[in-house]
Amino acid sequence: MTSSEIQRIAFEKDAVRAWAKTDPRHRNWPVVYLLDAADKNVKAPGLKEVYVGETLNAEARILQHLENPDKKRLLAQFRVVLDDRYNKSACLDLESHLIRLLAGDGTYRVLNRNDGITDSNYYDRELYRESFQDVFEQLLDEGIFSRSIPEIENSDLFKLSPYKALTTDQAVAVESIVEGLFDDLEENIGELLIVQGEPGTGKTVVAIYLMKLLADIKASRPDDEPDADSIFSDFFTDGHRQLLTDFRVGLVVPQQSLRKSIQSVFKRTPGLSPIQVLTPFQVGVSDEPWDLLIVDEAHRLNQRANQPSGIQNRQFIDITTKLFGADDITKTQLDWIRARSRHQILMVDPAQSVRPADLPPNLLRALVDEAKADGRHYPLVSQLRVKAGEDYIGWVRSILRPGLPDPDAPPPAPRNFEGYDLRFVEDLGEMHDAIRERDAEHGLARLVAGYAWEWKSRNDPAAFDIELDGRQLRWNTTATDWIASKTSLEEVGSIHTVQGYDLNYAGVIIGNDLQWDEDAQRLIVDRASYFDKKGKENNPTLGRVYSDDELLRYISNVYAVLLTRGIKGTYVYVCDSSLRAHLRRHIGTSGTT
Repeated sequence: MTSSEIQRIAFEKDAVRAWAKTDPRHRNWPVVYLLDAADKNVKAPGLKEVYVGETLNAEARILQHLENPDKKRLLAQFRVVLDDRYNKSACLDLESHLIRLLAGDGTYRVLNRNDGITDSNYYDRELYRESFQDVFEQLLDEGIFSRSIPEIENSDLFKLSPYKALTTDQAVAVESIVEGLFDDLEENIGELLIVQGEPGTGKTVVAIYLMKLLADIKASRPDDEPDADSIFSDFFTDGHRQLLTDFRVGLVVPQQSLRKSIQSVFKRTPGLSPIQVLTPFQVGVSDEPWDLLIVDEAHRLNQRANQPSGIQNRQFIDITTKLFGADDITKTQLDWIRARSRHQILMVDPAQSVRPADLPPNLLRALVDEAKADGRHYPLVSQLRVKAGEDYIGWVRSILRPGLPDPDAPPPAPRNFEGYDLRFVEDLGEMHDAIRERDAEHGLARLVAGYAWEWKSRNDPAAFDIELDGRQLRWNTTATDWIASKTSLEEVGSIHTVQGYDLNYAGVIIGNDLQWDEDAQRLIVDRASYFDKKGKENNPTLGRVYSDDELLRYISNVYAVLLTRGIKGTYVYVCDSSLRAHLRRHIGTSGTT
């Protein structure tokens, strides 16, 4: 059998027909092809647009593309990947593989729709995937890619890309949501939907995928060839396109860092725009309503509370007055969103609420219960992040659960998670060194911590914030895209810079804000050791004074989020000696060092 070869041909009818005559495989063999905007006389052209496809008849398919005026205008040549070993399944797999990597590489824009991305098993799949590496290396040499596969897969552009193969529960949610949305549009009904999932189940993936899918349906043409392998192909109809005419969609992201990362993805994605990624305040002040607002991390929307700045406090009053005729202090940012849009989709996990200003737990529970009762609740359960398995998230939350243990429930059993590097570390310097080693090996290894140290370096760059075991460290020097910043490996990230992101390895520092009362056999909070001012301040506007138990719930949520960032492993350093001894009892000996 021959190895994969890549042939380059001008994107012109005469050139295609002449090429097709040189080999019978050009008309009757499964192939993968790329259409790009390269100058064929330049080896590393720096592409602007690229399209990836698969077909059993390369000549006919390329000639069909030439009938599309947009592709004929944008694209200059095509490359065909030929391999005597390929079959239809292998080509579908390679096509999806290249689309995902091209979108994550970020050098140029992928023109494909996202509804045809697959991740299906087939005979000898692993053998074929070994050959995909050869194809990638050839394309890298030709300038199609600018980074290695590990570099691409560690990037936000890859992790937040709309070009994902959905899990079964994600696909069911997307299909049901879109089908219901079109039904509601035909009936002129507005509704609120809930997508609920624990960390790593892909809530953000679903939000971004929906944005792209709706944009693709809206932009599709009647003569587009349907993708028979896509469960979403039935949505690409004239009737659905008409329903989306002038349809205004926005993605609301409360967290600054995550919002900036998603805007970078949208900038490189046809049909999407960074201006569609919004703050709750932007929604509130806008004079033009939205047809649909999708809210990621909706549990981080704010109720009425002291905001980070006086300007935002004034805006909260002005927006509420504008939308509801008076300054109603019971109104939340969710109320703004519902007032400014016909349809809403909320991505929620109530256990990831980390500040008192977040939407109150009783409101979130009521929304979830109402959505379940009305058939508008879509659960996500497949664990896509942590390689320890789906039960790792529940285990972490069980050992950090506030309050007294349930006398009728057995205590969490000591656990080892096979294939997952979970360990205790006694010396912070050792953990930092280990994180450096993991970063050199795999990338995306970072130290993170609860807000148990004052942010001295914010006003004094020469100061250190965390000093333990002879190691001196500073908090994150940037709030935006900290994980990818040049100094992040020598800093410590807070909950506000890492929530919503993946790491390969997380070194989690549990400070003295969270402690263990051995006599009472429960977690307790030390207010004096918790330095997130917005994380513990009372709410005089609403007449709320937060108890230690309420504060403990938020701090426990913070650490549960931090302990579920690591894909390959999590290292744990605990300051409080009693808590250290307690947590050690729940991790098997093979997970310790």
